[in-house]
Amino acid sequence: MYVILAGRVKVVGRDALGRSMSPDEFLQRIGGTPEDLDVVPGEVIAELGQLSGNPSAIDVQAIDEVEAIVVPPDQLRALLIAEAELGERILRALILRRVAMIETGFGGPVLIGPLRSPEVTKLSNFLGRNGLPFRVIDPDEDTEASSLVARYAPNPSDLPLVVILGGAVLKNPTKQELAQALGLVARTLRSEPYDAAIVGAGPAGLAAAVYGASEGLSILVLEALTFGGQAGASARIENYLGFPTGISGQALMGRAITQAQKFGAEFSLSTLVKQLDCISESSGPDPVHILHLADGRQVRARAVVVATGARYRRPDVPNLTQFEGRGVSYWASPVEARLCRDEEVALLGGGNSAGQAAVFLSSYARHVRMLVRAPSLSNAMSRYLIDRIAASSNIAVLCETELVQLTGTPDQGLQRVRWRNRRTGDEEEHAISHLFLFTGADPITSWLDGCGVNLDEKGFIRTGADVGSPGHQLLAMETGVEGIFAIGDVRSGSVKRVGAAIGEGAAVVAQLHSFLARRGSAASRKR
Repeated sequence: MYVILAGRVKVVGRDALGRSMSPDEFLQRIGGTPEDLDVVPGEVIAELGQLSGNPSAIDVQAIDEVEAIVVPPDQLRALLIAEAELGERILRALILRRVAMIETGFGGPVLIGPLRSPEVTKLSNFLGRNGLPFRVIDPDEDTEASSLVARYAPNPSDLPLVVILGGAVLKNPTKQELAQALGLVARTLRSEPYDAAIVGAGPAGLAAAVYGASEGLSILVLEALTFGGQAGASARIENYLGFPTGISGQALMGRAITQAQKFGAEFSLSTLVKQLDCISESSGPDPVHILHLADGRQVRARAVVVATGARYRRPDVPNLTQFEGRGVSYWASPVEARLCRDEEVALLGGGNSAGQAAVFLSSYARHVRMLVRAPSLSNAMSRYLIDRIAASSNIAVLCETELVQLTGTPDQGLQRVRWRNRRTGDEEEHAISHLFLFTGADPITSWLDGCGVNLDEKGFIRTGADVGSPGHQLLAMETGVEGIFAIGDVRSGSVKRVGAAIGEGAAVVAQLHSFLARRGSAASRKR
Protein backbone atom coordinates (compact mmCIF):
# COMPACT_ATOMS: atom_id res chain seq x y z
CA MET A 1 0.00 0.00 0.00
CA TYR A 2 1.21 3.50 -0.83
CA VAL A 3 0.08 6.54 1.16
CA ILE A 4 0.51 9.65 -0.99
CA LEU A 5 2.04 12.55 0.98
CA ALA A 6 2.86 14.93 -1.87
CA GLY A 7 2.51 15.03 -5.64
CA ARG A 8 -0.12 13.50 -7.90
CA VAL A 9 -0.63 10.01 -9.27
CA LYS A 10 -3.08 8.89 -11.98
CA VAL A 11 -4.69 5.47 -12.38
CA VAL A 12 -3.93 4.09 -15.85
CA GLY A 13 -6.24 1.79 -17.79
CA ARG A 14 -4.95 -0.80 -20.23
CA ASP A 15 -6.66 -2.61 -23.08
CA ALA A 16 -6.64 -6.34 -23.82
CA LEU A 17 -3.17 -6.07 -25.35
CA GLY A 18 -1.70 -4.33 -22.32
CA ARG A 19 -1.50 -0.91 -23.98
CA SER A 20 -2.38 2.30 -22.14
CA MET A 21 -5.91 3.54 -22.85
CA SER A 22 -6.77 7.18 -23.27
CA PRO A 23 -8.39 8.74 -20.18
CA ASP A 24 -11.68 9.24 -22.05
CA GLU A 25 -11.77 5.63 -23.23
CA PHE A 26 -10.92 4.32 -19.78
CA LEU A 27 -13.51 6.52 -18.05
CA GLN A 28 -16.14 5.36 -20.50
CA ARG A 29 -15.31 1.77 -19.64
CA ILE A 30 -15.48 2.14 -15.87
CA GLY A 31 -18.26 4.73 -15.84
CA GLY A 32 -16.27 7.26 -13.78
CA THR A 33 -15.27 10.92 -13.83
CA PRO A 34 -11.81 12.42 -14.45
CA GLU A 35 -11.44 13.04 -10.71
CA ASP A 36 -11.75 9.30 -10.10
CA LEU A 37 -8.42 8.71 -11.83
CA ASP A 38 -6.41 11.15 -9.70
CA VAL A 39 -4.77 10.03 -6.45
CA VAL A 40 -3.89 13.09 -4.40
CA PRO A 41 -2.11 13.67 -1.07
CA GLY A 42 -3.96 11.98 1.77
CA GLU A 43 -5.23 9.13 -0.41
CA VAL A 44 -3.85 5.62 -0.77
CA ILE A 45 -3.01 3.24 -3.61
CA ALA A 46 -3.81 -0.34 -2.61
CA GLU A 47 -5.59 -3.43 -3.84
CA LEU A 48 -7.07 -6.41 -2.00
CA GLY A 49 -4.52 -8.89 -3.38
CA GLN A 50 -1.74 -7.04 -1.57
CA LEU A 51 -2.96 -8.41 1.76
CA SER A 52 -1.38 -11.71 0.73
CA GLY A 53 1.61 -10.17 -1.02
CA ASN A 54 0.29 -10.69 -4.56
CA PRO A 55 1.07 -8.10 -7.24
CA SER A 56 -1.39 -5.22 -7.47
CA ALA A 57 -3.94 -5.34 -10.24
CA ILE A 58 -3.93 -1.53 -10.33
CA ASP A 59 -1.56 0.31 -12.67
CA VAL A 60 -0.65 3.92 -11.79
CA GLN A 61 1.59 6.63 -13.21
CA ALA A 62 3.26 9.55 -11.40
CA ILE A 63 2.24 12.90 -12.91
CA ASP A 64 4.90 14.85 -11.04
CA GLU A 65 7.37 14.27 -8.20
CA VAL A 66 5.73 12.08 -5.59
CA GLU A 67 6.44 11.50 -1.90
CA ALA A 68 4.76 8.45 -0.40
CA ILE A 69 4.85 6.04 2.52
CA VAL A 70 5.30 2.40 1.46
CA VAL A 71 3.42 -0.09 3.66
CA PRO A 72 4.50 -3.73 2.98
CA PRO A 73 1.85 -6.50 3.24
CA ASP A 74 2.89 -7.68 6.73
CA GLN A 75 2.76 -4.13 8.10
CA LEU A 76 -0.56 -3.52 6.35
CA ARG A 77 -2.03 -6.56 8.11
CA ALA A 78 -0.60 -5.33 11.44
CA LEU A 79 -2.16 -1.92 10.83
CA LEU A 80 -5.59 -3.41 10.12
CA ILE A 81 -5.49 -5.21 13.47
CA ALA A 82 -3.83 -2.54 15.64
CA GLU A 83 -6.00 0.37 14.45
CA ALA A 84 -9.52 -1.04 14.44
CA GLU A 85 -11.40 2.02 13.14
CA LEU A 86 -8.81 2.94 10.50
CA GLY A 87 -8.38 -0.72 9.60
CA GLU A 88 -12.11 -1.08 9.00
CA ARG A 89 -12.13 1.90 6.64
CA ILE A 90 -9.12 0.62 4.69
CA LEU A 91 -10.45 -2.92 4.42
CA ARG A 92 -13.89 -1.73 3.35
CA ALA A 93 -12.28 0.42 0.65
CA LEU A 94 -10.18 -2.49 -0.61
CA ILE A 95 -13.22 -4.79 -0.79
CA LEU A 96 -15.31 -2.17 -2.63
CA ARG A 97 -12.46 -1.57 -5.07
CA ARG A 98 -12.24 -5.28 -5.81
CA VAL A 99 -16.02 -5.47 -6.32
CA ALA A 100 -15.87 -2.53 -8.76
CA MET A 101 -12.98 -4.18 -10.62
CA ILE A 102 -14.93 -7.44 -10.94
CA GLU A 103 -18.00 -5.60 -12.24
CA THR A 104 -16.00 -3.73 -14.91
CA GLY A 105 -13.42 -6.44 -15.66
CA PHE A 106 -10.72 -3.86 -14.99
CA GLY A 107 -7.28 -4.88 -13.80
CA GLY A 108 -7.43 -8.63 -14.34
CA PRO A 109 -6.49 -11.08 -17.07
CA VAL A 110 -8.18 -11.03 -20.48
CA LEU A 111 -9.45 -14.27 -22.04
CA ILE A 112 -9.49 -14.26 -25.84
CA GLY A 113 -11.55 -17.01 -27.43
CA PRO A 114 -15.07 -17.99 -28.52
CA LEU A 115 -17.58 -17.01 -25.84
CA ARG A 116 -19.22 -20.45 -25.82
CA SER A 117 -15.95 -22.39 -25.88
CA PRO A 118 -15.77 -25.00 -23.06
CA GLU A 119 -12.19 -23.89 -22.36
CA VAL A 120 -13.26 -20.24 -22.01
CA THR A 121 -16.10 -21.30 -19.72
CA LYS A 122 -13.75 -23.40 -17.58
CA LEU A 123 -11.23 -20.58 -17.08
CA SER A 124 -13.97 -17.97 -16.58
CA ASN A 125 -15.45 -20.10 -13.81
CA PHE A 126 -12.04 -20.53 -12.23
CA LEU A 127 -11.36 -16.78 -12.17
CA GLY A 128 -14.86 -15.92 -11.03
CA ARG A 129 -14.85 -18.48 -8.21
CA ASN A 130 -11.54 -17.02 -6.99
CA GLY A 131 -12.98 -13.51 -6.91
CA LEU A 132 -10.70 -12.13 -9.62
CA PRO A 133 -11.63 -9.48 -12.19
CA PHE A 134 -11.36 -10.59 -15.82
CA ARG A 135 -12.69 -9.93 -19.30
CA VAL A 136 -13.63 -12.24 -22.17
CA ILE A 137 -13.18 -11.03 -25.75
CA ASP A 138 -14.40 -12.98 -28.77
CA PRO A 139 -11.87 -12.65 -31.61
CA ASP A 140 -14.74 -12.86 -34.11
CA GLU A 141 -16.07 -9.59 -32.71
CA ASP A 142 -12.84 -7.66 -32.02
CA THR A 143 -10.26 -6.92 -34.72
CA GLU A 144 -7.35 -6.37 -32.33
CA ALA A 145 -8.08 -9.62 -30.54
CA SER A 146 -8.31 -11.34 -33.92
CA SER A 147 -4.83 -9.99 -34.80
CA LEU A 148 -3.46 -11.30 -31.51
CA VAL A 149 -4.95 -14.74 -32.21
CA ALA A 150 -3.41 -14.78 -35.69
CA ARG A 151 -0.03 -13.98 -34.17
CA TYR A 152 0.00 -16.23 -31.10
CA ALA A 153 -2.58 -18.95 -31.78
CA PRO A 154 -2.56 -20.11 -35.41
CA ASN A 155 -3.96 -23.47 -34.25
CA PRO A 156 -7.47 -23.63 -32.71
CA SER A 157 -6.02 -25.83 -29.94
CA ASP A 158 -4.04 -22.80 -28.72
CA LEU A 159 -7.24 -21.00 -27.70
CA PRO A 160 -8.15 -19.38 -25.47
CA LEU A 161 -5.28 -16.96 -25.11
CA VAL A 162 -4.93 -15.37 -21.67
CA VAL A 163 -3.27 -11.98 -21.51
CA ILE A 164 -1.87 -11.31 -18.03
CA LEU A 165 -1.34 -7.83 -16.60
CA GLY A 166 2.20 -6.98 -17.66
CA GLY A 167 1.91 -8.43 -21.15
CA ALA A 168 2.51 -12.19 -20.69
CA VAL A 169 0.38 -14.35 -23.02
CA LEU A 170 -0.63 -17.91 -22.10
CA LYS A 171 -1.89 -20.38 -24.72
CA ASN A 172 -4.87 -22.46 -23.59
CA PRO A 173 -3.48 -22.77 -20.05
CA THR A 174 -4.66 -25.27 -17.49
CA LYS A 175 -6.22 -23.88 -14.33
CA GLN A 176 -3.01 -24.74 -12.49
CA GLU A 177 -0.87 -22.83 -15.00
CA LEU A 178 -3.17 -19.82 -14.82
CA ALA A 179 -3.17 -19.91 -11.02
CA GLN A 180 0.63 -19.90 -10.96
CA ALA A 181 0.79 -16.98 -13.40
CA LEU A 182 -1.62 -14.97 -11.22
CA GLY A 183 0.19 -15.71 -7.95
CA LEU A 184 -2.62 -17.79 -6.45
CA VAL A 185 -0.19 -20.65 -5.79
CA ALA A 186 2.14 -19.74 -2.92
CA ARG A 187 5.62 -19.33 -4.38
CA THR A 188 7.40 -19.72 -1.04
CA LEU A 189 6.38 -21.85 1.93
CA ARG A 190 7.91 -21.88 5.40
CA SER A 191 10.69 -24.35 6.05
CA GLU A 192 9.81 -24.52 9.74
CA PRO A 193 6.59 -26.30 10.78
CA TYR A 194 3.24 -24.52 10.73
CA ASP A 195 1.11 -24.91 13.82
CA ALA A 196 -1.69 -26.17 11.59
CA ALA A 197 -2.10 -26.97 7.90
CA ILE A 198 -5.75 -26.74 6.86
CA VAL A 199 -6.53 -28.78 3.76
CA GLY A 200 -9.61 -27.35 2.09
CA ALA A 201 -10.86 -23.76 1.83
CA GLY A 202 -14.60 -24.29 2.14
CA PRO A 203 -16.68 -22.77 4.97
CA ALA A 204 -15.17 -25.07 7.62
CA GLY A 205 -11.57 -24.58 6.51
CA LEU A 206 -11.92 -20.80 6.17
CA ALA A 207 -13.54 -20.52 9.60
CA ALA A 208 -10.68 -22.51 11.14
CA ALA A 209 -8.20 -20.22 9.35
CA VAL A 210 -9.89 -17.04 10.63
CA TYR A 211 -10.14 -18.19 14.26
CA GLY A 212 -6.77 -19.94 14.30
CA ALA A 213 -4.82 -17.04 12.80
CA SER A 214 -6.64 -14.49 14.98
CA GLU A 215 -5.52 -16.46 18.06
CA GLY A 216 -1.87 -16.45 17.03
CA LEU A 217 -1.44 -19.85 15.39
CA SER A 218 0.65 -20.05 12.22
CA ILE A 219 -1.84 -21.26 9.61
CA LEU A 220 -1.44 -22.49 6.05
CA VAL A 221 -4.54 -23.23 3.97
CA LEU A 222 -4.13 -25.55 0.96
CA GLU A 223 -6.95 -25.76 -1.58
CA ALA A 224 -6.88 -27.95 -4.69
CA LEU A 225 -9.48 -25.96 -6.62
CA THR A 226 -11.01 -22.62 -5.65
CA PHE A 227 -11.89 -21.18 -2.25
CA GLY A 228 -15.43 -21.51 -0.94
CA GLY A 229 -16.10 -25.16 -1.72
CA GLN A 230 -19.64 -26.08 -2.75
CA ALA A 231 -20.96 -23.17 -0.67
CA GLY A 232 -18.94 -20.75 -2.78
CA ALA A 233 -20.94 -21.83 -5.84
CA SER A 234 -24.32 -21.10 -4.20
CA ALA A 235 -26.12 -18.30 -6.02
CA ARG A 236 -27.85 -17.10 -2.84
CA ILE A 237 -27.87 -18.37 0.75
CA GLU A 238 -30.91 -16.98 2.53
CA ASN A 239 -30.95 -18.91 5.81
CA TYR A 240 -27.49 -17.96 7.06
CA LEU A 241 -27.60 -16.05 10.35
CA GLY A 242 -27.25 -12.29 10.04
CA PHE A 243 -28.11 -11.90 6.35
CA PRO A 244 -31.90 -11.45 6.19
CA THR A 245 -31.82 -10.52 2.48
CA GLY A 246 -29.47 -13.38 1.67
CA ILE A 247 -25.89 -13.41 0.42
CA SER A 248 -24.19 -15.24 -2.41
CA GLY A 249 -21.81 -18.03 -1.48
CA GLN A 250 -19.08 -16.25 -3.42
CA ALA A 251 -19.51 -13.02 -1.42
CA LEU A 252 -19.63 -14.84 1.95
CA MET A 253 -16.57 -16.96 1.24
CA GLY A 254 -14.71 -14.01 -0.31
CA ARG A 255 -15.15 -12.04 2.91
CA ALA A 256 -13.91 -15.03 4.88
CA ILE A 257 -10.66 -15.40 2.93
CA THR A 258 -10.00 -11.65 3.24
CA GLN A 259 -10.63 -11.89 6.97
CA ALA A 260 -8.23 -14.81 7.33
CA GLN A 261 -5.53 -12.99 5.35
CA LYS A 262 -6.01 -9.94 7.57
CA PHE A 263 -4.99 -12.06 10.57
CA GLY A 264 -1.98 -13.51 8.77
CA ALA A 265 -3.19 -16.88 7.48
CA GLU A 266 -1.29 -18.03 4.39
CA PHE A 267 -3.08 -19.48 1.36
CA SER A 268 -2.07 -21.56 -1.61
CA LEU A 269 -4.89 -22.18 -4.08
CA SER A 270 -4.83 -24.72 -6.91
CA THR A 271 -2.50 -26.72 -4.68
CA LEU A 272 -3.32 -30.41 -4.45
CA VAL A 273 -2.18 -32.44 -1.44
CA LYS A 274 -1.14 -35.78 -2.88
CA GLN A 275 -0.30 -37.67 0.31
CA LEU A 276 -0.03 -37.21 4.06
CA ASP A 277 2.97 -38.73 5.84
CA CYS A 278 2.15 -39.32 9.51
CA ILE A 279 5.19 -41.44 10.37
CA SER A 280 8.53 -40.03 9.16
CA GLU A 281 8.77 -37.22 11.73
CA SER A 282 6.27 -38.47 14.32
CA SER A 283 8.81 -38.66 17.15
CA GLY A 284 11.21 -36.22 18.76
CA PRO A 285 10.64 -33.03 20.76
CA ASP A 286 8.43 -31.41 18.10
CA PRO A 287 6.66 -34.12 16.02
CA VAL A 288 5.16 -33.02 12.72
CA HIS A 289 3.18 -34.38 9.80
CA ILE A 290 4.50 -34.00 6.24
CA LEU A 291 2.13 -33.05 3.45
CA HIS A 292 3.38 -34.02 -0.02
CA LEU A 293 2.05 -31.62 -2.65
CA ALA A 294 1.37 -32.60 -6.26
CA ASP A 295 3.95 -30.05 -7.46
CA GLY A 296 6.70 -31.90 -5.57
CA ARG A 297 6.99 -29.58 -2.58
CA GLN A 298 6.52 -30.58 1.06
CA VAL A 299 4.82 -28.84 3.98
CA ARG A 300 5.47 -29.68 7.63
CA ALA A 301 2.81 -29.02 10.26
CA ARG A 302 2.27 -29.92 13.89
CA ALA A 303 -1.42 -30.49 13.25
CA VAL A 304 -3.47 -31.14 10.11
CA VAL A 305 -7.11 -30.10 9.82
CA VAL A 306 -8.93 -32.06 7.13
CA ALA A 307 -11.62 -29.83 5.60
CA THR A 308 -11.66 -31.22 2.06
CA GLY A 309 -15.43 -31.64 2.03
CA ALA A 310 -17.15 -33.76 -0.58
CA ARG A 311 -17.62 -33.62 -4.33
CA TYR A 312 -20.91 -34.15 -6.12
CA ARG A 313 -21.39 -37.76 -7.15
CA ARG A 314 -21.42 -38.58 -10.87
CA PRO A 315 -24.63 -40.40 -11.82
CA ASP A 316 -24.18 -43.70 -13.63
CA VAL A 317 -25.02 -42.46 -17.13
CA PRO A 318 -23.15 -43.46 -20.31
CA ASN A 319 -21.05 -40.74 -21.97
CA LEU A 320 -21.33 -38.41 -18.97
CA THR A 321 -17.62 -37.52 -18.93
CA GLN A 322 -17.76 -36.72 -22.65
CA PHE A 323 -20.09 -33.80 -21.94
CA GLU A 324 -18.52 -32.44 -18.75
CA GLY A 325 -17.66 -28.84 -19.55
CA ARG A 326 -19.59 -29.20 -22.81
CA GLY A 327 -23.09 -28.87 -21.45
CA VAL A 328 -22.81 -30.75 -18.14
CA SER A 329 -21.91 -28.63 -15.10
CA TYR A 330 -21.55 -29.28 -11.37
CA TRP A 331 -22.33 -25.69 -10.34
CA ALA A 332 -24.43 -22.80 -11.62
CA SER A 333 -22.40 -19.62 -11.78
CA PRO A 334 -23.19 -16.40 -13.68
CA VAL A 335 -20.97 -17.77 -16.47
CA GLU A 336 -23.24 -20.78 -17.10
CA ALA A 337 -26.35 -18.70 -16.49
CA ARG A 338 -25.47 -16.34 -19.35
CA LEU A 339 -24.80 -19.28 -21.66
CA CYS A 340 -28.27 -20.76 -21.10
CA ARG A 341 -30.22 -17.51 -21.37
CA ASP A 342 -33.69 -18.10 -22.91
CA GLU A 343 -32.97 -21.82 -23.28
CA GLU A 344 -34.39 -24.91 -21.60
CA VAL A 345 -32.21 -26.50 -18.92
CA ALA A 346 -32.38 -29.60 -16.73
CA LEU A 347 -31.10 -29.95 -13.18
CA LEU A 348 -30.57 -33.21 -11.29
CA GLY A 349 -30.83 -33.08 -7.50
CA GLY A 350 -33.21 -32.34 -4.65
CA GLY A 351 -31.12 -30.71 -1.89
CA ASN A 352 -30.55 -27.08 -0.97
CA SER A 353 -27.76 -26.61 -3.50
CA ALA A 354 -30.04 -27.86 -6.27
CA GLY A 355 -32.86 -25.62 -5.08
CA GLN A 356 -30.66 -22.52 -4.95
CA ALA A 357 -29.35 -23.28 -8.44
CA ALA A 358 -32.86 -23.80 -9.85
CA VAL A 359 -34.08 -20.48 -8.48
CA PHE A 360 -30.99 -18.69 -9.78
CA LEU A 361 -31.19 -20.25 -13.25
CA SER A 362 -34.90 -19.50 -13.55
CA SER A 363 -34.02 -15.82 -13.92
CA TYR A 364 -32.07 -16.63 -17.10
CA ALA A 365 -33.41 -19.84 -18.64
CA ARG A 366 -36.72 -20.13 -20.44
CA HIS A 367 -37.62 -23.26 -18.49
CA VAL A 368 -35.93 -25.26 -15.70
CA ARG A 369 -36.76 -28.93 -15.19
CA MET A 370 -35.73 -30.37 -11.81
CA LEU A 371 -35.19 -34.14 -11.84
CA VAL A 372 -35.56 -35.47 -8.28
CA ARG A 373 -35.17 -39.12 -7.28
CA ALA A 374 -37.11 -38.69 -4.03
CA PRO A 375 -40.94 -38.64 -3.82
CA SER A 376 -40.84 -34.95 -2.82
CA LEU A 377 -38.50 -32.03 -2.19
CA SER A 378 -39.31 -31.93 1.53
CA ASN A 379 -36.92 -34.82 2.27
CA ALA A 380 -33.77 -32.72 1.82
CA MET A 381 -34.64 -29.10 0.98
CA SER A 382 -35.36 -26.08 3.17
CA ARG A 383 -38.96 -24.90 3.24
CA TYR A 384 -38.21 -21.41 1.93
CA LEU A 385 -36.64 -22.89 -1.21
CA ILE A 386 -39.55 -25.27 -1.76
CA ASP A 387 -41.96 -22.33 -1.55
CA ARG A 388 -39.87 -20.22 -3.90
CA ILE A 389 -39.67 -23.03 -6.46
CA ALA A 390 -43.44 -23.54 -6.24
CA ALA A 391 -43.96 -19.83 -6.90
CA SER A 392 -41.71 -19.87 -10.01
CA SER A 393 -43.74 -20.27 -13.18
CA ASN A 394 -40.80 -21.58 -15.21
CA ILE A 395 -39.58 -24.31 -12.82
CA ALA A 396 -41.06 -27.80 -13.14
CA VAL A 397 -40.29 -30.39 -10.46
CA LEU A 398 -40.31 -34.02 -11.63
CA CYS A 399 -40.12 -36.28 -8.57
CA GLU A 400 -39.21 -39.98 -8.61
CA THR A 401 -37.25 -39.31 -11.79
CA GLU A 402 -33.81 -40.52 -12.85
CA LEU A 403 -31.43 -39.57 -15.64
CA VAL A 404 -31.20 -42.18 -18.40
CA GLN A 405 -29.28 -40.92 -21.43
CA LEU A 406 -27.30 -37.98 -22.79
CA THR A 407 -26.94 -37.35 -26.51
CA GLY A 408 -24.66 -34.98 -28.40
CA THR A 409 -21.41 -34.68 -30.32
CA PRO A 410 -17.83 -33.81 -29.31
CA ASP A 411 -17.99 -30.62 -31.36
CA GLN A 412 -21.45 -29.36 -30.41
CA GLY A 413 -21.55 -30.77 -26.89
CA LEU A 414 -24.73 -31.91 -25.15
CA GLN A 415 -27.86 -31.70 -27.31
CA ARG A 416 -30.54 -33.95 -25.80
CA VAL A 417 -31.38 -35.32 -22.32
CA ARG A 418 -33.55 -38.35 -21.55
CA TRP A 419 -35.05 -39.29 -18.17
CA ARG A 420 -37.36 -41.94 -16.69
CA ASN A 421 -40.09 -41.89 -14.06
CA ARG A 422 -38.95 -44.52 -11.56
CA ARG A 423 -42.54 -45.35 -10.51
CA THR A 424 -44.26 -45.67 -13.91
CA GLY A 425 -41.27 -46.41 -16.15
CA ASP A 426 -42.33 -43.69 -18.62
CA GLU A 427 -39.47 -41.94 -20.40
CA GLU A 428 -39.15 -38.46 -21.89
CA GLU A 429 -36.51 -36.90 -24.10
CA HIS A 430 -36.01 -33.18 -24.69
CA ALA A 431 -33.70 -30.95 -26.69
CA ILE A 432 -31.55 -29.65 -23.81
CA SER A 433 -27.97 -28.47 -24.08
CA HIS A 434 -27.39 -27.51 -20.42
CA LEU A 435 -27.57 -30.06 -17.58
CA PHE A 436 -26.63 -29.23 -13.98
CA LEU A 437 -25.78 -32.02 -11.51
CA PHE A 438 -26.20 -31.66 -7.72
CA THR A 439 -26.47 -35.27 -6.58
CA GLY A 440 -25.03 -37.04 -3.58
CA ALA A 441 -21.61 -36.45 -2.07
CA ASP A 442 -18.37 -38.44 -2.17
CA PRO A 443 -15.84 -37.46 0.55
CA ILE A 444 -12.37 -36.40 -0.59
CA THR A 445 -10.13 -38.57 1.59
CA SER A 446 -7.93 -40.68 -0.72
CA TRP A 447 -4.86 -38.57 0.13
CA LEU A 448 -5.10 -39.86 3.72
CA ASP A 449 -4.49 -43.50 2.70
CA GLY A 450 -1.84 -45.12 4.86
CA CYS A 451 -2.27 -42.80 7.85
CA GLY A 452 -4.73 -44.98 9.74
CA VAL A 453 -7.56 -42.44 9.73
CA ASN A 454 -10.81 -44.26 10.53
CA LEU A 455 -13.54 -43.96 7.87
CA ASP A 456 -17.20 -44.93 8.02
CA GLU A 457 -18.94 -47.17 5.50
CA LYS A 458 -19.43 -44.23 3.09
CA GLY A 459 -15.85 -43.02 3.32
CA PHE A 460 -16.41 -40.07 5.69
CA ILE A 461 -13.93 -39.53 8.55
CA ARG A 462 -14.90 -40.77 12.00
CA THR A 463 -14.00 -38.49 14.91
CA GLY A 464 -14.35 -38.29 18.67
CA ALA A 465 -16.46 -40.97 20.35
CA ASP A 466 -17.20 -42.64 16.97
CA VAL A 467 -13.57 -43.75 16.72
CA GLY A 468 -13.33 -45.62 20.01
CA SER A 469 -10.77 -45.00 22.72
CA PRO A 470 -7.12 -45.33 21.64
CA GLY A 471 -5.92 -44.79 25.19
CA HIS A 472 -7.38 -41.37 25.98
CA GLN A 473 -10.67 -39.63 25.40
CA LEU A 474 -10.71 -37.95 22.01
CA LEU A 475 -11.93 -34.42 21.43
CA ALA A 476 -14.96 -34.09 19.15
CA MET A 477 -12.99 -33.33 15.97
CA GLU A 478 -9.97 -35.60 16.62
CA THR A 479 -9.59 -38.58 14.30
CA GLY A 480 -7.69 -40.90 16.59
CA VAL A 481 -4.45 -40.28 14.69
CA GLU A 482 -2.35 -37.89 16.75
CA GLY A 483 -2.56 -34.37 15.40
CA ILE A 484 -5.15 -34.98 12.66
CA PHE A 485 -8.57 -33.34 12.94
CA ALA A 486 -11.59 -33.41 10.62
CA ILE A 487 -14.27 -30.75 10.20
CA GLY A 488 -17.16 -29.92 7.88
CA ASP A 489 -18.75 -32.13 5.25
CA VAL A 490 -15.87 -34.63 5.20
CA ARG A 491 -16.53 -35.55 8.85
CA SER A 492 -18.86 -38.45 9.53
CA GLY A 493 -22.08 -37.34 11.21
CA SER A 494 -21.63 -33.64 10.43
CA VAL A 495 -24.64 -31.52 9.51
CA LYS A 496 -24.25 -30.59 5.84
CA ARG A 497 -25.03 -26.89 6.21
CA VAL A 498 -22.86 -23.78 5.83
CA GLY A 499 -23.56 -22.60 9.39
CA ALA A 500 -22.67 -26.00 10.87
CA ALA A 501 -19.41 -26.15 8.88
CA ILE A 502 -18.41 -22.68 10.06
CA GLY A 503 -19.22 -23.68 13.64
CA GLU A 504 -16.98 -26.75 13.38
CA GLY A 505 -14.20 -24.61 11.93
CA ALA A 506 -14.39 -22.31 14.93
CA ALA A 507 -14.66 -25.18 17.42
CA VAL A 508 -11.62 -27.05 16.13
CA VAL A 509 -9.33 -24.13 17.02
CA ALA A 510 -9.91 -24.63 20.75
CA GLN A 511 -9.13 -28.31 20.23
CA LEU A 512 -5.94 -27.39 18.37
CA HIS A 513 -4.84 -25.34 21.38
CA SER A 514 -5.58 -28.30 23.67
CA PHE A 515 -3.62 -30.64 21.42
CA LEU A 516 -0.62 -28.31 21.17
CA ALA A 517 -0.68 -27.76 24.93
CA ARG A 518 -0.73 -31.52 25.44
CA ARG A 519 2.30 -31.73 23.20
CA GLY A 520 3.96 -29.01 25.23
CA SER A 521 4.35 -26.83 22.14
CA ALA A 522 5.10 -23.18 22.66
CA ALA A 523 2.82 -22.51 19.72
CA SER A 524 -0.20 -23.23 21.92
CA ARG A 525 0.24 -19.94 23.74
CA LYS A 526 -1.95 -17.21 22.26
CA ARG A 527 0.02 -14.19 21.19
